[in-house]
Amino acid sequence: MATHAVTPTDVPALARLQQRALIVGVIGIAAGAVGALTNRDQFFQSWLIGFLFCLGLTLGSLGLLMLQHLSGGQWGMVGRRVFEAATRTLPLVALFFLPILFVMPTLFLWARPEMVAADQILQAKAPYLNVKFFMARAVIYFGFWLICAWLLNKWSAAQDRGEEGLDPAGMVRFRTLSAPALLFLVLTITFAVTDWVMSLDPHWYSTILGLMFVAGFGLSAFALTIAVLATVGPVGALAGRLNPRHFHDLGKLLLAFTMLWAYLNFSQFLIIWSGNLPEEIPWYIERMRGGWGVVALALVVGHFALPFMLLLSQDLKKGRWLPRVAIFILVMRLVDTIWLVGPTFEHHGFPIHWMDVVVPAGLVGIWMFWFTRTLRSRALMPLNDPFLKEAFAHDAH
Repeated sequence: MATHAVTPTDVPALARLQQRALIVGVIGIAAGAVGALTNRDQFFQSWLIGFLFCLGLTLGSLGLLMLQHLSGGQWGMVGRRVFEAATRTLPLVALFFLPILFVMPTLFLWARPEMVAADQILQAKAPYLNVKFFMARAVIYFGFWLICAWLLNKWSAAQDRGEEGLDPAGMVRFRTLSAPALLFLVLTITFAVTDWVMSLDPHWYSTILGLMFVAGFGLSAFALTIAVLATVGPVGALAGRLNPRHFHDLGKLLLAFTMLWAYLNFSQFLIIWSGNLPEEIPWYIERMRGGWGVVALALVVGHFALPFMLLLSQDLKKGRWLPRVAIFILVMRLVDTIWLVGPTFEHHGFPIHWMDVVVPAGLVGIWMFWFTRTLRSRALMPLNDPFLKEAFAHDAH
C-alpha cells in the first residue's frame, strides 16, 4: 500500500527563505533597473551573468536527478526533491533568457552587421553565428530540457499519488529516459555554452569550455542541495532519515566536483599556455591582467584550494560547517561566472561592476523564491519510491 508523505509547507525555515528570497530579488532587480537608466549595456551584461548562474542551478539539478534515477543510493533519495524542485524552475529561467534575445547586438559582436562586414573571421562563422540560427538552437535546447524535466516530475508526482511507479518495474521509465537524456544534456549544455559564452569573443575557442560548465553546474547543484537540506533539517518526511551520514556523502560528492572543476580549468589553461597560439592566449591575458588577475587568484584560492582543504575533513562534512562551505562555494561560482563573462566587455576602475553583483542577486532571489515555492508544494521525500526502503536498509549507500 502506498504511503502518503507530508508536504513541507509547514516548515518555517522554508517559509522564511521564500520571503527573504523575494525581498532580495525585488531589491536587486529594482536597483539594476535604476542602473540601466545610466548604463544600459552594463545592465544586460550583468543580466547575462545572472542568467547563466541560475541556469547552472537548474541544469545541474536536472543532471543530478537523472544520475539519481540511474544510480540510486541515499544521497539521491534525500536530495531528489531538491533536484526536482530546481528543475521545475526551468520555465522561469527561459523567461530570464528572453531579454538576451532582444539585445543580442549589445552582447555579441557577430550580431552586428557592420562588424561582420569588416571581419573575415566573423564572415566565415556566419553560417553558424547568425541571429535566426542562434534563436532556433535556443528553442531546441530549452525544448529538450523542459521535456525531460516535465516527464520526470510528472512521473514522480504520479508516484506520490500512488498511481504508478510503485514497484521496481514501474521505475524502468525513469531510467529509460535518464540514460540517453543525461548524455544529450551534456551535449546541449556544451552547445549552449558555445552560443552564450564562447561566442561573446567569436575569435576565441575552446574544446573543453562546455565540460567546465557541466562540472560547474553540477557543483552548484550539490552546494544548493546541501544548503537547502541543512535549512530544512530533520523535519516532516525527513525525520528519522536525514542524518550526518547523508551530509557526509553529499560532502564527498561536493569535494569530487570541486576537484573536477579545478582539473578541467587547469587543463584548459595548460593546453592554451603550452600551445601559445595568438587565437587563444588573448582570452587568458585579459583575465590575468590588472584587477582581473586578482579575481583569478581569488578563484584559485576560494573556489578550489580552500574548499578542497576543508572538505578533506571527515568531521566537517558531517557537521554544521558543511552548509557554510556549500554557500561559500555558491558565492565563488558566481565570481567564476563573472570572471568568465565580464572581461569580454570594457570595464573602467574595479573590474567587477556593482551591477555584476546586484542584478545576478536579483535574478537569484527571484529564482530562489520560485524554487522554495515549488519545493514546498510536494513531500520532502519520495516515500512511495519502491527503492526507498532498500536504499535505507542496513545503512545502504
